[in-house]
Amino acid sequence: MTEELHDGFGRGITYLRIAVTDKCNFRCVYCMPSEGVAPRAHDELLSAEEIARFVRIVAAEGVRRVRLTGGEPLVSHRILPLIRDIRAIPQIEDISLTTNGALLPKLAPALKEAGLDRVNISLDTLDPAQFSAITRLGRLAQTLDGIDAALAFGFDPVKVNCVVVRRLNQDVFELAKLSLERPVHVRFIEYMPIGNEETGADRAHDVAQDTPSRGSAAADPHCPGGVDASLWDASDTVPSAELRDRISQAAVAAGIGALEPAGEGTGPAGAGPATYWRFPGAAGTVGFISAMSNHFCSSCNRMRLTADGAIRPCLFSDAEYRVREALRSGDDAAVAAVWHDAVAHKPQEHQAIEGTERFMSQIGG
Repeated sequence: MTEELHDGFGRGITYLRIAVTDKCNFRCVYCMPSEGVAPRAHDELLSAEEIARFVRIVAAEGVRRVRLTGGEPLVSHRILPLIRDIRAIPQIEDISLTTNGALLPKLAPALKEAGLDRVNISLDTLDPAQFSAITRLGRLAQTLDGIDAALAFGFDPVKVNCVVVRRLNQDVFELAKLSLERPVHVRFIEYMPIGNEETGADRAHDVAQDTPSRGSAAADPHCPGGVDASLWDASDTVPSAELRDRISQAAVAAGIGALEPAGEGTGPAGAGPATYWRFPGAAGTVGFISAMSNHFCSSCNRMRLTADGAIRPCLFSDAEYRVREALRSGDDAAVAAVWHDAVAHKPQEHQAIEGTERFMSQIGG
């Protein structure tokens, strides 16, 4: 087995996140503009064959886990052949996918057959009006059906990711209760105010004029004016400790019992930076990812590949290492050289969360 490649700070790089596409069937306010991202020429994007070849090359350098993201990876016609090709790489031990869940009821059987191991499903609220306001084009029932499909077809674990934004006043206790009866792992992620005025998670534009057909966000008691992501700032980050206390208090009041530590080694596979808790007797867990209040840079083992062929060593930096041309040259050594350069320049930590030139849907965040 090939030894893993280490960056300049001794971290082994074993995890690759791949943005298969920057397109999506939703228009979430913290991810992309209401009209979607500008279309790009076909040859600007990596083909499935090029992505799989890149994975084969970096697998020989120690990468063992791959996560497919977007945009929404399930809108790409390349997703099934890509999963099959990656599954055929002997060194790859785990293939996961992040999705909004809307297409899982249709695609789950084929994804399982192709070799996908597990899924993360994004879900920021169980309130239908608020869900429509945040996603612009989505319906809550689509994502809930996607969770059901993921469980029915044996993906393990099934994680549900919620980005918590203070002014949205999300129904976090109701989300946490999804873990009570079914083996679902609900994870709450601290909001990270990244981006610039046009591209960032805190600067998605045109929200005020883009009210959903199912009602105005301003009229929604859960998020009065809250979905205008151009107003979000660092004060909208809810520290994990505060959120955990809030959920525990609600659970005690409801007679469920406070959250308890899940115990060392009892979290779901691919646990990453989350810390896991559970309600007494619950089938699943409740996780907290403290991206702001407790940085986990010192243990970061991941790199990112964008849909147009750039390697990004850190989500919070515009530094990119172009690998598309090396891939198309047919020279594996040239591809490996770009990979080595990118890994060598992975920063020790993000010094500040600053403006990025890409929308979140283009980074695969």
